Amino acid sequence: MIGALLEELRPKQWTKNLLLFAGVVFSQQLGHPRLVERAAGGFVAFSLLSGAVYLINDLTDVEADRLHPIKRHRPIASGRLAAPAAWGALAPILITVVALCAWLGSGFAWVAALYFASNIAYSYRLKSYVLIDVFVIASGFVLRAIGGVELLKPLSPSTSLSPWLLVCTFFGSLFLGLAKRRRELANAGVVAGRRRQVLDQYTPELLDGLLMVSAAASLMGYALYTIWPATVAKFRTEALLYTVPFVAYGIFRYLYLVRGTESSEDPSHMLLADRPLAGCVVLYVIAVVLILYHLV
Repeated sequence: MIGALLEELRPKQWTKNLLLFAGVVFSQQLGHPRLVERAAGGFVAFSLLSGAVYLINDLTDVEADRLHPIKRHRPIASGRLAAPAAWGALAPILITVVALCAWLGSGFAWVAALYFASNIAYSYRLKSYVLIDVFVIASGFVLRAIGGVELLKPLSPSTSLSPWLLVCTFFGSLFLGLAKRRRELANAGVVAGRRRQVLDQYTPELLDGLLMVSAAASLMGYALYTIWPATVAKFRTEALLYTVPFVAYGIFRYLYLVRGTESSEDPSHMLLADRPLAGCVVLYVIAVVLILYHLV
């Protein structure tokens, strides 16, 4: 049962929570062990919290998941993890999250609480509303970015939240959410509504158009951020502009995967499974660290 529970928490999805480290990286405080430790604590808290959300979501979606060619193999949908055991596992998980939030501060705690509440609302109601469903998904990434800054403030009060971080995170995550819906719609075919009710309200043309808008906004938002006077003044360099090709390639590569494969419903899986995309992310992170910390 332990193995099935761990699988249900979806550790592969936890790569999304690496966004909790953005605050410490872009505030140029990666060399402060206590702040890195707090970012790691935030990563664990959001990983457990998102795992709890996955449990609740799969418990409420069990019948629809059994109609999905991939999701029907999940522990709850397949019967390998009984529903009472899944509900029982939520208590220790959430208690651990509360303890971590108490350590990381009230600002982080409020962000984590809002993330959990919005995802519960998504699981029970909001996932059925066209467009609102992907906006809720995008807001989860934005809250991760905010949490990554809030957890630093108790030890580094001067750390501030960049509006550019919110803009780039929002449009980037909106792009991922729309891409997920586009692939789900293509894979579902004529039984789309039976697998996810909201898919009946989307069309390929609508999603393709929204994908182009969100992809363009993500790329232009990041490009403008790198050359914005305040950014150049803060980092004392214009070299961040040279990371734009990595972002452009990552977006274009993901668009290619969405349109050219049947395996891109899960952004976290694609990040781990597609070598060119994973390599692009690694090179981007290396480039950012080298530039921001003046190592080149």
